[in-house]
Amino acid sequence: MIDQDDSADGGAAGPGPLKGCRVVELGSTVAGPFCARLLADFGADVIKVEQKEGDAVRSMGKIKNGRSLYGASILRNKRIVSIDLRLPEGRALAKRLCEKADIVIENFRPGTLERWGLGYDDLSTANPGLILVRISGYGQDGPYSQRPGYGVVCEAFSGIREVTGDPDRPPARVAVSMTDYITGLYGAFGAMMAMFDRNRTGRGQVVDAALYEAAFSFMEPHIPAFQQLGHIAQRAGSRLPNHTPNSLYTSAEGRHIHITAGSQPVFKRLAQVMGKPELLDDPRYATPVARSRNEDEMDALVDEWTRSLPIGTLERVLLEADVPASRIFNMQDIFEDPHYRARNMLVEPADRELGPVAMANVVPRLSRTPGAVRWSGHDVGQDTFKILTDELGLSAEQIKKLADAHIIYGTVASSSPKAVEV
Repeated sequence: MIDQDDSADGGAAGPGPLKGCRVVELGSTVAGPFCARLLADFGADVIKVEQKEGDAVRSMGKIKNGRSLYGASILRNKRIVSIDLRLPEGRALAKRLCEKADIVIENFRPGTLERWGLGYDDLSTANPGLILVRISGYGQDGPYSQRPGYGVVCEAFSGIREVTGDPDRPPARVAVSMTDYITGLYGAFGAMMAMFDRNRTGRGQVVDAALYEAAFSFMEPHIPAFQQLGHIAQRAGSRLPNHTPNSLYTSAEGRHIHITAGSQPVFKRLAQVMGKPELLDDPRYATPVARSRNEDEMDALVDEWTRSLPIGTLERVLLEADVPASRIFNMQDIFEDPHYRARNMLVEPADRELGPVAMANVVPRLSRTPGAVRWSGHDVGQDTFKILTDELGLSAEQIKKLADAHIIYGTVASSSPKAVEV
């Protein structure tokens, strides 16, 4: 819909296949902002509409010099306009921005946009090609649609928490907002499919991405197992049930290493490197089915061997034998690892407060139109005045009146750093 230049000061789409695509982000916390960040990484011009007090994500994670390290990453590559959506005048400004967009992303409780006059029917009247990505806990309809939905709560509802963790302990959680990320990814995928369809039909549509459904979709192997066999999946700890050995084992110094050798060719190589080729003749371990029936005994044998060697030696001999294995990496391991460096997976765009700030590079990698990290997350309202001037044509006097009435909030923007490409 738009095609801007590549200058960072101009709020450009920049490199990537989504150059020329305008996105308005009305979402908050993780799922909505992550969805929009994916599109921004690949060149979309994302305008994030944010309250003056700031998105809740700015208070999550670690803080340095009063600045959110999480926000520096998840808000990257976006222009930030601060508009109070609780006020009618603020909603009118947001509506004008949405009517010029290709994609709008929101993750409010279903019905909120309609109450604000920003529902799909309201926006698509002026912009029939609009794609509205709606992320919610339980979907836009159904008896639970009005329940408050957070990723970790919807994980509980989806069943995925029941199979996460050790069998002798309560269900565990991953120490990141995993279901928010999964749903944001589905939302971005849905937006791309809708854009593909719009290229043929000229019409937009709504993408309904529910947190619980995104998590439930990852329960794929357990769904027919219950329907056909009545089997209710349970927590299996670090094991992958019915694929043995495939678990976590302990090194001589107490580090952990995951070894995956459930398939017959790989298990043969593992038995050789363990110095126990006789396992291949033992009826308890000779076949994948037999090993799955004797998981405890099989894992005990592997763990006895791994405890005899330090972690570095274990990794070396296993990889030399072509047995898939890796120590459990912590963040220090990642920063020191040569493969991460060789693949440029850690980038450090400049930040006005933090200096170079490390974050994960763009994935996936495209050979001809790669994405890029062009700047770290902007401050609340950093781009307000420029966006309202350039995109909506407001005069300095109009902007001052809006600011004086606390309908908008803005700061003086600094120039954005040079793009950091994949």
